[in-house]
Amino acid sequence: MVTDQPETKAAVNEKPRVLVVDDEYGPRESIAFTLATEFQVETADRAAEALARLKTQSYAVVVMDIRMPEMDGIRALEELRKIDPHVSVIMLTGYGTLHTAQQAMVGGANQYLRKPPDVAELVAAVRKQADASRLRRQQAEMVRRTEEMNRALKSEIEQNEPHIWQGRASVELVHDLNNPLTVVIGYAALLAEEARAVAAQDPGRGRKMQEYAALVEKAAEYCHHLSENWRQGARKPAEYQQLDLVRVIQDVKQVIFFNNLAIRVSGSPEAQIRGSAFELMRIFQNLFKNALEAGAQRLDLTVSRDGGTHLVTLKDDGAGMTADALKRALRGGFTSKATGTGLGLNICRHLLGAHGASLEIESAPGQGTTIRMVFPAVRE
Repeated sequence: MVTDQPETKAAVNEKPRVLVVDDEYGPRESIAFTLATEFQVETADRAAEALARLKTQSYAVVVMDIRMPEMDGIRALEELRKIDPHVSVIMLTGYGTLHTAQQAMVGGANQYLRKPPDVAELVAAVRKQADASRLRRQQAEMVRRTEEMNRALKSEIEQNEPHIWQGRASVELVHDLNNPLTVVIGYAALLAEEARAVAAQDPGRGRKMQEYAALVEKAAEYCHHLSENWRQGARKPAEYQQLDLVRVIQDVKQVIFFNNLAIRVSGSPEAQIRGSAFELMRIFQNLFKNALEAGAQRLDLTVSRDGGTHLVTLKDDGAGMTADALKRALRGGFTSKATGTGLGLNICRHLLGAHGASLEIESAPGQGTTIRMVFPAVRE
């Protein structure tokens, strides 16, 4: 658990900073006045001024009109996301058309309100989006810290060649714990938010809290399994049992990758095999993570039955690899990513072999990657 520094605690007690962007003086000042009691409010009458402020100051929420001269809100939103991907943005429009709403949401807006907004609705929206912005920044900071740890461990390995295998084991542990630990932190924060709602006797949000708690529990179990493997020196073989491979894949998508819409699972509704659920989760965590970090916008995973085997095909539209890079990646210790360890595919190959599964990979620069895995099916 990370302990906050004193200045962090003080920052939490400060009012969230909000930037109101509108070329009309009356609506701009009215919104600022409405929010001033609960938030630190600043105003800008042009998109260019707002963008300049975002380069020097961090905000929890930006409330911005869509219709403005020189640069409209849609274009400003585009530029804003390049400066700060975590700030929450609420778009306002006096026209209220579905088309402008869709443009705003596609462009990266977090919420859409009609102008002039209802006072209670506006305050509730800013309050909600300020909390969401804070959670995103917390998660981004934890990811940054784990990446720094990863780089430090990799550097230490390179400087201490005689202890290379011990170092590789340490990096493998951090490599596999990175994603689930980030999930635990993210959902734990969400759980804390929902707990306050439960105190207000809101049954609907109470159910949400239970859902988040279940996801936190799954991720924690996965982390526990990895740490146990490390404690035992990764020498004790995993206990295999009959399980549904499709269910395992769906759990990885939901628990490790926040139900990422880029990952699409289709084909057989189930695939019964013998294996270790946690070891299989490690395989698909690494494969999904590698594809997304290679710039893939879509991952299509298909499961099909072929006689006595189950075929799992994963296709992505990422950067792809040369034949030489693929060969080196499978061997382990090679990566083209600045924060990578080069262990992902090597881990997958080892664990697939332990499950009696085969692995084939086709890849080419600019053409993405296709991975085929064949698992022995349980005899019926």
